[in-house]
Amino acid sequence: MRKLTYCVAMTIDGFIAAPDRSDPSGTGLMAPPPEYLPKLLADFPEIVPTQAHEALGIAGAEHKHFDTVVEGRRSYELGLNMGVTNAYSHLKHYVFSTTLAESPDPGVRLVATDPVEKIRELKAEPGKKIWLVGGARLAATLRSEIDELIIKHYPVVAGAGISLFDAEFAPQSYELADTEVCPAGIMHLTYRKR
Repeated sequence: MRKLTYCVAMTIDGFIAAPDRSDPSGTGLMAPPPEYLPKLLADFPEIVPTQAHEALGIAGAEHKHFDTVVEGRRSYELGLNMGVTNAYSHLKHYVFSTTLAESPDPGVRLVATDPVEKIRELKAEPGKKIWLVGGARLAATLRSEIDELIIKHYPVVAGAGISLFDAEFAPQSYELADTEVCPAGIMHLTYRKR
């Protein structure tokens, strides 16, 4: 059975984006510093947008972890608003939305049905892990299905913003499976559901 992994950058105080929901990697909140980029590319080449693959020298790089990406409409629209209809065309790409009428890209599959049901269906298919890129509302909806959290922990305090999960209080235990200190003081923390 495949695993659903919420792999996301997060500030020290637990935020994945600014209050205005802008792209945290493009606003400077959590833009990958130059000294961290080689580590990110070596460990997670498949999470880099397709449009940057050639410029970063990872075109055709092996998918180490993921072959499928899922995201909510708001996360997807960050790229769409910049004219990018499919930031992850190198992966099977699913966008959960009840408001988008049709996909602006043939490689992006829209899902208007129950997210939990769809994730269970995807987990039953053969393949690598499924990457949940965001956002916080979809993560909250899929919380029971998330098998693993990979937090790219940035040494930044935001003060306010969008939390890792946009959910009601309901504690859920994870165990720390791996830690790695990376350049620029960024840490990779891997948690697995107990």
